[in-house]
Amino acid sequence: MTSNALQASETDCLLVIDVQADFLPGGALAVPDGDAVIAPINALGRLFRHVVLTQDWHPAGHASFAASHPGRAPFETATLPYGPQVLWPEHCVQGTPGAALSPALALPHAQLVIRKGYRPGIDSYSAFREADRETSTGLAGYLRERGFTRVFLCGLATDYCVAWSAIDARAAGFQAVVVEDACRAIDRDGSLERAWGDMAAAGVEREESGAIGG
Repeated sequence: MTSNALQASETDCLLVIDVQADFLPGGALAVPDGDAVIAPINALGRLFRHVVLTQDWHPAGHASFAASHPGRAPFETATLPYGPQVLWPEHCVQGTPGAALSPALALPHAQLVIRKGYRPGIDSYSAFREADRETSTGLAGYLRERGFTRVFLCGLATDYCVAWSAIDARAAGFQAVVVEDACRAIDRDGSLERAWGDMAAAGVEREESGAIGG
């Protein structure tokens, strides 16, 4: 953790990851305590002039759904053409209530929504690149063209979409800060500890929202 407050500036962007109904309590793939991210995210939103949201946006029958693989159960791992893939319960299907961003988010000034995972055969955790590690979402180009140099990441889930997004932000040349108390994790089989290790190795910073100023 840093000892001095980080100040949000004109070259910083708050990246809010997948705060959607299906990842919140009662949703199809609920992240434990997931709704606890909303208050700190809304507080962060008051500090940042520039906000980007991401939205998981799967077609029905997506390749990452366990139901698309007869005989397979959610949270098993399958091998897809691009490599190992965790099989998930059906979630965030395009146009369904579960795919909707939480109405409790108070971020009316958000400037962009990046939808990901909409290609039927490729999952997408990262806001920057899909799970084949080749297909770009276009976010890196957007951030560069807007002159941003640092992203602050929050949302769901720490050990999947937040972590992959943070690591890819570093790979794309941006500074990346994960706001720990504004995230929650699925944390199965040590996934959260591994994710923090991977993020640290990539040069991702880890901070609390109280250490960030506007």
